[in-house]
Amino acid sequence: MLNNIGLPGLLLIAVVVLVLFGRGKISSLMGEVGKGITAFKKGVDDGKKEIEASANETARDVTPEEEKDKA
Repeated sequence: MLNNIGLPGLLLIAVVVLVLFGRGKISSLMGEVGKGITAFKKGVDDGKKEIEASANETARDVTPEEEKDKA
């Protein structure tokens, strides 16, 4: 269904949206979308750091005690 829109169709849709909502409203909406994307990326990075920290805590030295004493 959406495969046959093409460039003229997309331009028409963009003009209609601009006329309906106005430049200021679209600008503020895009700003909010940008903030949302930034927050999402920050959350993903924090999640990765938390997983790496958890993996580092569980990766501990499992050498038997008698071998540690010899070293």
